[in-house]
Amino acid sequence: MLYYEIAPNQIIRADTHTLTYGSMEPLTIGQLVEIEVGRTSRVGVVMKKVTRPPYETKHINNVIESTPLPLPLVALAEWLASYYGSHLANVLQTVLPRGVTKKRRDRTHTPRESIRNRTNFVLNTVQHQAVDTITTSAPGSFLLHGVTGAGKTAIYIEAAKRTLAEGQSVIVLVPEIALTSQLVDEFASHFDNILLTHSKQTEAERHLAWRQALTSTEPLVVIGPRSALFMPVSHLGLIVIDEAHEPSFKQEQAPRYSALRAASILATQHNNARVVLGSATPLISDYYLATKNDRPIIHLPHRARSGAVKPTISLIDMTKRTHFKQHRFLSDKLIKIISKTIEDGHQALIFHNRRGSASTTLCESCGWSAACQRCFLPLTLHADQHHLRCHVCGLTNNVPTSCPTCGSVNIIHKGIGTKLIESELQKIFPSSTIARFDGDTTNDTTVEARYKELYDGTINIIVGTQVIAKGLDLPHLRTVGVIQADAGLSLPDYASTERTFQLLAQVVGRVGRSHHPTEVIVQSYQPTHYSVVDGLHQDYTHFYHTALAERQRAHFPPFVFLLKLTCTYKTEAAAIRNAQALARTLRNVAPKSVEVLGPTPAFYERQRDTYRWQLTIKSPKRADLVALLTHLPPTHWQHELDPTSLL
Repeated sequence: MLYYEIAPNQIIRADTHTLTYGSMEPLTIGQLVEIEVGRTSRVGVVMKKVTRPPYETKHINNVIESTPLPLPLVALAEWLASYYGSHLANVLQTVLPRGVTKKRRDRTHTPRESIRNRTNFVLNTVQHQAVDTITTSAPGSFLLHGVTGAGKTAIYIEAAKRTLAEGQSVIVLVPEIALTSQLVDEFASHFDNILLTHSKQTEAERHLAWRQALTSTEPLVVIGPRSALFMPVSHLGLIVIDEAHEPSFKQEQAPRYSALRAASILATQHNNARVVLGSATPLISDYYLATKNDRPIIHLPHRARSGAVKPTISLIDMTKRTHFKQHRFLSDKLIKIISKTIEDGHQALIFHNRRGSASTTLCESCGWSAACQRCFLPLTLHADQHHLRCHVCGLTNNVPTSCPTCGSVNIIHKGIGTKLIESELQKIFPSSTIARFDGDTTNDTTVEARYKELYDGTINIIVGTQVIAKGLDLPHLRTVGVIQADAGLSLPDYASTERTFQLLAQVVGRVGRSHHPTEVIVQSYQPTHYSVVDGLHQDYTHFYHTALAERQRAHFPPFVFLLKLTCTYKTEAAAIRNAQALARTLRNVAPKSVEVLGPTPAFYERQRDTYRWQLTIKSPKRADLVALLTHLPPTHWQHELDPTSLL
């Protein structure tokens, strides 16, 4: 009888990550097995071989997959559990696909129809140098900092070709599922062995893709969002993280990992793998650490197409109402430019990072405001469905015809959302084809589903939130309009200026990629704010130094590490009482260099009939924050190390 430590994919005991089982047959580290826990059957991963324990053990029921998980992936799972203070079972739920015990029927894949013809591009000198740096330098992480339109995708493709030629696989991570269509289309022109994985696929499709990666004897190109990092390819040579600044690369549920950090560890475990972090607007922390640790930063300061003409940028001050004679939130100049763009047979893109029709519904007579009964947050009007909706818990109410407090019929709706923008543009341009892309978009009207219409110019006006602000390269796009550039600056978060800069720089970068003249019209209440000005001119250097100095003064990353602790209770009194008690405990046990802030109400204090309060902890040493997790109560509390936002 042989004995092994097995890590189940569900938490059995909070203080135990593995259980010991016996097996008549020899097993390999990383093999998936079925084990009996109590009266139920669970999936487990073989972690290591051990000697016979002094107690009776159960036997392994059966082996699920004869091919084991690659050892680097097993090591990554253990690192994630340790680094982010999470249970190994939670990590395995993230690493393994659902339904691994089910038998699947292999499906034949229909060839993908290519929309973009990008097989004939020739790398310029700067791009060639970038590829050489990535593929010939010592293995490690490379920050690829290139302006929008600098040809980063071409560099990814050439680096992938060289990696596959050496018999190694490539993983390409994208921040949004919506961007997979464009990237797959680019890569499909050069590679036949592409494996696509994302959450829009069925359980069976994701499982089959996972098995194909596990059992493949040929190198693969895996493309998908952050979960694609866990595809079990055996010989990994390159990990590309496109738009590496995006917050979607940080998982919000346990184990709350950063795909950027995890990719670095996975590459290290694969010995000679390389990681490329590509972005026109790198995260301040990543750029600072790359500079401080003397990591390679590859600069692409110019657009790839030699004849590319920079867009004409106009900044509209929203405090001056003389700019808005024709419409209350669409400036006269924006309307004029959109009209000319459509007359010339081209596309316009209108960006606003807030969905719905109006963010506030109130009574003009008494001041009553419609709020969610569960979350106490303002309800957002969705005029197309004629209801009010909470964007936190999803609760919906009918649109009131009179005030429930005073009975007045003077109900007004204030604020701007993408649905309102869409309907107003439809009134002004009734014969135009207008498409909206945001969190309310249905599955058959997403960017991915309508990508061909976007690319060939069938859609005249594109309206949307951040999903359209990044990554898209549309040949018929000539005009970009930003409804309110400073909308995110009022958020109480240390990263709000960085996010504003990134979104503006990215949305401006959708044009100015060819020899055609293009226009950018940006409306703002704070037209002189540095994040707005630098974002419009894509001046990363000035923004980086200004924002870095602010963070140093306020003691925020990258100068300290952060830990966010959030408690959830049924009553506000219980949340406050327990948050204060934990704050006292942590202040007593923490080293002097650790700063405990709070407790304070969470940004969304009330959610789904519960109250949430939080503590923010700063420390120059991350290990001190990890040590504090041992004092966290076993229930009602959640923790997040290295949060990208304090909201």
